[in-house]
Amino acid sequence: MNVINLEEYRSLDGLVLADRLAKGEVSPVELMQAALEIGARFEPMLNALCYIDPELGLSLARAANRKGPFGAIPFLLKDSGLASRTLKGSVGSRLFEGSGSAIDATLTSRFVEAGFLPYGRTTVPEFCMAPTTEAAVYGGPTRNPWDFERSPGGSSGGAAAAVAAGIVPVAHGSDGGGSIRIPAACCGVYGLKPSRGLVPYGPLRGEGWAGLAVDGVISRSVRDTAAAMDSIAGMERGQPYAAPGRPDSYLALLDRAFNRPMRIARWTKAWDDIPIAAECIAALDKATKTLSSLGHEVIDADLPEIKYASFIEAIIDVMATNVAVTVGGVLRSRPDGDPRDLLEPAIHDAYQMGRTMPAERYALAVTRFHGIGRTLENYIAGFDFILTPTLTKPPLRLGELSMSDDFRSFRRKAGLYTTFLAIINASGQPAANIPLHRDAAGMPIGVQLIAPFGGEADLMRLSAQIESEAPWGHLLPPIPI
Repeated sequence: MNVINLEEYRSLDGLVLADRLAKGEVSPVELMQAALEIGARFEPMLNALCYIDPELGLSLARAANRKGPFGAIPFLLKDSGLASRTLKGSVGSRLFEGSGSAIDATLTSRFVEAGFLPYGRTTVPEFCMAPTTEAAVYGGPTRNPWDFERSPGGSSGGAAAAVAAGIVPVAHGSDGGGSIRIPAACCGVYGLKPSRGLVPYGPLRGEGWAGLAVDGVISRSVRDTAAAMDSIAGMERGQPYAAPGRPDSYLALLDRAFNRPMRIARWTKAWDDIPIAAECIAALDKATKTLSSLGHEVIDADLPEIKYASFIEAIIDVMATNVAVTVGGVLRSRPDGDPRDLLEPAIHDAYQMGRTMPAERYALAVTRFHGIGRTLENYIAGFDFILTPTLTKPPLRLGELSMSDDFRSFRRKAGLYTTFLAIINASGQPAANIPLHRDAAGMPIGVQLIAPFGGEADLMRLSAQIESEAPWGHLLPPIPI
């Protein structure tokens, strides 16, 4: 048996590692040791990992029997509240620091059956409510492995940073307003937001943020995401949203050619004249050239009619109400508690807002989401996909978007950065960040592909075509000495 070295481990995707396991060329323990060592090297600067349990990881690896597409490889759960019997969490908040669960979430169990060994969690902003990852509970900001002075994005910032650094090839992520696609764009990795209802949310919860939030994975290769989706997609009994149909295997369809050129709408402008940085337009142009070289048709198209500023206010109302529900549940068991010292300023403000949110305002926000879903599904009926910038700017510098603001101002600023993302959470459609471009400073700049509801198979097929034409998986930041 050949012991795997750190650079070799970092260079391989999850399916190659699984193949090495199957051939007896490496053991689960050796893979876990590599993940722990790389994590330890990066962590003093990265601050992307939390609740790491090396002994648990090594114990899982020693006892592992190969199963699922990934055999027995290291894996990280996002600190988003996904229930795990073995890993505590905080949801990025001092209010919940060290919280545990008596059961595993349905998704946690599916990850394990896929051959993933969860040995820790990845950092998030408080309550996963920011496009950066700078939660006080972790003692400092999470940093981008390509530039430690920049943010890896959020809310799955720790997950994307860990995958980009090569600590694990695949990690759990979730997306309620761009939280898979934002950090995937900032860190130069692949991030798919699945259709609403496709990945289970229970058994403890039925939905997140009025149906905006979904779970998935972040990976360096499209095929790793496809294999993961083969294992985790599909309804669970009693869930409130019906899942779209799915093929027997997303992975098996990746190499299948389309029977005609795809017709792709391209958005080069944003609602309300929100500016888009030249670097993001350059990424869009590169994607256009790549898709055209593959034989597809890319058409500059008008934006659908969406009252974007009103939509942002609706998101703020739903988020604030959810903060009130979450914090209120804790305070009912601690009647003398004061959350002011345990919540960051923007989140404490959201709590106060949510406590007095009129029911009519909340109901109107949800109605607005539903209207956007109809608008976008009707719009995309004239195309096969939509191509947009993922973000309106390159990765932000640390502290550029701070939770020290009041919540409404904070989320309005976030909406100027993530303009093309949360609308797809409202519509429930699948969308993916494609890490196609780098700016002059070497920072990743992504583009977003959007598909019709339930269109994950075609979305990953097109992503794989782009990956084959303009590969990105070989790009890795250096391990800190």
